[in-house]
Amino acid sequence: MTMTDGHEPVSAGVPARPAPSGPASGVATKGPEGRPVFLPSDVDPTVFDEAFLRQLERLLLLMRAPVRGGLKGGRRSVKRGQSVEFADYREYALGDDLRQLDWNVLARLEKLFVKLFIEEEDVTITVLLDGSASMATGRPDKLQFAKRAAAALGYIGLASEDKVAVSVLGGRSARRRTALRGSGRVFRLLAELSAIVPADGPTDLVAAARHAAAQLSGRGVVILISDLLDPAADRVIRELASTRSELIVLHVLSPDELDPPLEGDLRLVDTETGESIDVTADLATIDAYRSRLAAWKESFAKLAARRRATYVDLSTEVPLNELIFAELRRRRVLG
Repeated sequence: MTMTDGHEPVSAGVPARPAPSGPASGVATKGPEGRPVFLPSDVDPTVFDEAFLRQLERLLLLMRAPVRGGLKGGRRSVKRGQSVEFADYREYALGDDLRQLDWNVLARLEKLFVKLFIEEEDVTITVLLDGSASMATGRPDKLQFAKRAAAALGYIGLASEDKVAVSVLGGRSARRRTALRGSGRVFRLLAELSAIVPADGPTDLVAAARHAAAQLSGRGVVILISDLLDPAADRVIRELASTRSELIVLHVLSPDELDPPLEGDLRLVDTETGESIDVTADLATIDAYRSRLAAWKESFAKLAARRRATYVDLSTEVPLNELIFAELRRRRVLG
């Protein structure tokens, strides 16, 4: 693994693995210890059991600003509506709903006031999962890590009564699944994630992200999970950040990409294009790689900050519990 001229790190010739076998339906099976296995094909069966899902239900995906949606979901807004929680009074105006008049106040003050309530908002959480061939490399596998992160974040959204939609970026397009709502749709969500396989051939991440952005409606949250191994990955962040949604970028790299264990004369092969480069890996080469890698990630962090997006760089070695309950809470993605 090394840096090609002016480009990002390329994976060292690890072929995309075939999709693991196993059921991809929304019905839980039993693991070796009798616990439910919700993603039996490629997710750790000890993770998505009932106890873990109950923990996820205590979390909420945080937003910088309120969203004005159509239906009333489970998310509080500063806008006044007609939910069950009282917020304030204001004087009656012609055309107001007479059912909201407070007769007790009328009896005391001899003036008409209507009651205001906190309205709950409808939010769509869109998970953009990079399904390019490069995501199927690394140990642990980047695509597997991305699916597990998407499953946990998606369930948090479902449990909050937000709508959750998954789009897979591959080739030049985004394959968007039907938006789901309610924790009872978790089996459908996990089955859809389980069925995702890496794309064949190269992926134009900019074109795929642009296609995904065109499918967004209204404001909400967009979560991009990708290794960003595209020469124009900065444009992906710019275009997604320019939508009406809040953008969260989970930048996923494998341990071998973060600290390559390479030595001697090597031929590195790009898993998407098949292009190769011959290198001699010595201490100076590895040091230069690490320096350029740090600068590359820092450029994404600065770009995201300028665009009011959230950038989180991750190793696939990070346990899912730590990602959800520590890292993403520390970054104010979850609360």
